[in-house]
Amino acid sequence: MRSQSLGDDGAAPWRDQRLSPTERAEALLPKMSLEEKIAQLVGVWVGADASGEGVAPHQSDMLGELPPWSTVIQYGLGQLTRPFGTAPVDPVFGARSLAASQAQIVAASRFGIPAQVHEECLTGFAAWRATVYPTPLSWGASFDPELVEAMADRIGRSMRAAGVHQGLAPVLDVTRDYRWGRTEETIGEDPYLVGTTGAAYVRGLERAGVVATLKHFAGYSASRGGRNLAPVPMGRRELADVILPPFEMALRLGGARSVMNSYAEIDGLPVAADRGLLTGLLRDEWGFTGTVVADYFAVRFLQTLHGVAGNAADAARLALRAGIDVELPTVDAFGAPLVEAARRGEVDETLIDCALRRVLIQKIELGLLDEGWQELPDDVASLRFDDEASQDIALRLARESVVLLRNTGVLPLPVGSRVALIGPGADDPMAMLGCYSFPNHVGVHHSDFGLGLDIPTLRDELARRVPLLTHEPGCAITGEDTSGIPAAVAAAAAVCVLAVGDRAGMFGRGTSGEGCDAVDLRLPGVQSDLVRAVLATGTPVVLVLMAGRPYALGPELDGAAAVVQAFFLGQLGGQALAEVLTGAVEPSGRLPVSVPRDAGGLPSTYLAPPLGRRNKVSSIDPTPAYPFGHGLSYTTFEWSDATVVEPREDPTAWPVDGEVRVRITVANTGERAGTEVVQLYLHDPVAQTTRPVVRLIGYTRLPLAPGEVAHVTFGVPADVASFTGLTGQRIVEPGDVELRFGRSSGDVAAALPLRLVGTEREVGFERELLTSVRVEPLVAVPQSA
Repeated sequence: MRSQSLGDDGAAPWRDQRLSPTERAEALLPKMSLEEKIAQLVGVWVGADASGEGVAPHQSDMLGELPPWSTVIQYGLGQLTRPFGTAPVDPVFGARSLAASQAQIVAASRFGIPAQVHEECLTGFAAWRATVYPTPLSWGASFDPELVEAMADRIGRSMRAAGVHQGLAPVLDVTRDYRWGRTEETIGEDPYLVGTTGAAYVRGLERAGVVATLKHFAGYSASRGGRNLAPVPMGRRELADVILPPFEMALRLGGARSVMNSYAEIDGLPVAADRGLLTGLLRDEWGFTGTVVADYFAVRFLQTLHGVAGNAADAARLALRAGIDVELPTVDAFGAPLVEAARRGEVDETLIDCALRRVLIQKIELGLLDEGWQELPDDVASLRFDDEASQDIALRLARESVVLLRNTGVLPLPVGSRVALIGPGADDPMAMLGCYSFPNHVGVHHSDFGLGLDIPTLRDELARRVPLLTHEPGCAITGEDTSGIPAAVAAAAAVCVLAVGDRAGMFGRGTSGEGCDAVDLRLPGVQSDLVRAVLATGTPVVLVLMAGRPYALGPELDGAAAVVQAFFLGQLGGQALAEVLTGAVEPSGRLPVSVPRDAGGLPSTYLAPPLGRRNKVSSIDPTPAYPFGHGLSYTTFEWSDATVVEPREDPTAWPVDGEVRVRITVANTGERAGTEVVQLYLHDPVAQTTRPVVRLIGYTRLPLAPGEVAHVTFGVPADVASFTGLTGQRIVEPGDVELRFGRSSGDVAAALPLRLVGTEREVGFERELLTSVRVEPLVAVPQSA
């Protein structure tokens, strides 16, 4: 039964579904007291009771003591924080607990407004017994936005069925320094790859009825020294040309309804207090009308970490003025401090109303103020978070994201071969999981509950396919103990699969993940010693890197017979890896980040101008061991006949306000089916500001049977060639450019010289963002042709 305060005529127009969400919100807003308004702008961190009877406020050192539940909800409540993602709870009992608490919130509120419920969902719904998908770096390695969209749809459906309305994903930070612990959460180092993949994730989640939250807006990944929450020494061009485009794409092409601020401070101004970024750019220029939610504790951090606020009320004022609508994870600065500051006149109540209006509109869009809204889904008794359809997508994505970096012919492993499986990642299910997976994020604190999932290891899956398999760990992922290395060396057989890498965790509990930053890019612990010792035996070694970031192995890479890169492949990653190693599945992943050769130099991505590449004015060579976009197959491909399609009178002319269509022919010349990833790069040799030597502007996955041939045509709008010019405006500049078909950013198959013609043209948020792709299969060519 809803509680509500009626209008003078006895009606509650905010429940009238014939009115627009804005009209309904405007009808409700003036009837609310100051306390009721501010109550809608906060979340409360809770945990669902395993009995199914309700939620309880979650306590921790950062939260302090919260008042009783009845006091917390007396004026209503904006959000419930992570009822499923705080402690292990059975899906059915969790849904019942959430529904019971929603009923209490509705009954306590004069207007009967439920809370909006949010959860983490980066590698799947972060709940006990929920499917764990590959991490975002694996999404990027797949170069398959359609599959990522399907994954997000499955995630969203499971969340909505449980009563969750908002997901805190995707992460759209573009990797700038691989030492940053949260590199595993990023999709890659290229804004076009991050933007197209991230927008696909958003479409899937939003289609399922769950609000997607873009994070972290903006600049978080560009911290000095790769340290978490460190200051960001970034200019406006890097911000505009590298950091912001994925957010633009996810808003325009994905339809995201929420944005989360970055913890970063850019040039001395914390983003949580940056009105120019959160209001001037996001809302005024881009026209975003959704909600901006604070990253956890970010409002109070304005006082405690950044030192730009003197107290909680001051922090609340700065954040609200900047454009933050909701304080997460729990009531703090937006609670009593904001109420008291507003009563003293220190905070303009129109700022509160502005944030509240957006919150109410979103709740109305979600159906939370409709007469027919129900606390408990009808089919809750059959609720499952891990089903066959979800597992199928998780497995397919894991398979597509395995990257074969090097192969001298040892892979695929011969049938019936004797294989030694060595390394600390070989028999550890947690080696498959990212930091924000439930088992790593929450489950580690509740070991009595177990993983909640069947997560076969690489050893489990390889043993099913390789009958003569022996295993020695050699060493741990961390620590200095080398006593197991001699046994590993003695076990080296005809072929050795050596699995090394990371263990994800939080704030120092792992070697990858939030707060787990690296001093350099050497393998953690004594794993490098293990690699060198096994390679020294002369046994052919298949080096398998199961990690959350690329590691620089230096000369060791050249000594391996094969190198395979996997970025936390999820609960079925062991199966995907074993299938690729044995040839049951063709490797088709491509690197979303470069693999550096030197562990000690300052990491740099492939988006570098000429002076960022190898040159004669520095003794440091930053050329990577394997470049962005690199990846091999078990078959071979031939690229030919690159051309401009339907050329004008001048085939090299490309109007600054037009499109050019370019085509290449790709043939599978091997004896096995395989998938090539055709990549298109822009080279701009002369511009008014320095430009990356190349940058990705288009790509497609191309599966081909043996002998099969296809045309791949890209339609490139001139807007895609735009960049931030001297005045700070985004422009399309006339002049010579080159479109390069690449097997990777460092392997050009063909180049087409073109000339952008016309006058310099300014473009903005409404510019064309995508290069179109068309694949035309041709008649299969016989192998002898």
